[in-house]
Amino acid sequence: MNKPVSRPSSIDALVTRAEQLAGLPLGELARRLVIEVPPHLRRDKGWIGQLLELALGASAGSKPEQDFPELGVELKTLPIDSNGKPLETTFVCVAPLTDIAGLRWEYSNVRNKLSRVLWIPVLGERGVAPADRIIGQPLLWEPSEEEERLLRQDWEEIMELISLGRVREITARHGQVLQLRPKAANGRALTEAVGRQGQPIMTLPRGFYLKTGFTAALLARHFML
Repeated sequence: MNKPVSRPSSIDALVTRAEQLAGLPLGELARRLVIEVPPHLRRDKGWIGQLLELALGASAGSKPEQDFPELGVELKTLPIDSNGKPLETTFVCVAPLTDIAGLRWEYSNVRNKLSRVLWIPVLGERGVAPADRIIGQPLLWEPSEEEERLLRQDWEEIMELISLGRVREITARHGQVLQLRPKAANGRALTEAVGRQGQPIMTLPRGFYLKTGFTAALLARHFML
């Protein structure tokens, strides 16, 4: 039985709670919350994020809103190596592939999710057992004007390609800081999109991800790496 954790009453309370977790192995945190630790993450890719959401009292779950909607904060865990470099891209949200006419950056889910993020680095390469990975110091971040400009530019370019029916032509190389990639448990999980002639097509769901260069620069700047 998981131990329920109350929602934080303020951003300061959330950050303080996150700071108190710094230095803990994930196995110890899981023990406190009475949660089973998987031996590896091949089938449990979201386990670390879910553990920290539970520990910090997040409420949104998989809904298309921030993890702490009442505080306007999104929680993102970031696996890093011993040099503080991100080990993988960061999932932001699922990309809309239909009914996107008139959708603007200002009202996009990407902007909403990234308007204020509590980053929690987790130290431990893939060869380290999940229980032995260490929670790092949290970072409360809001994009600078330049960071938002880069995010917006990539989002608009990618969304334009989707609207033109070219979703299948978009690769992970598109975008300077933001990329679009398939986001599905398997190749049978298809969703509707628009083809080049405006016709309905079936394709894999797509997700927006932050490239590692973006998150590496963010960590370097704030932690003086």
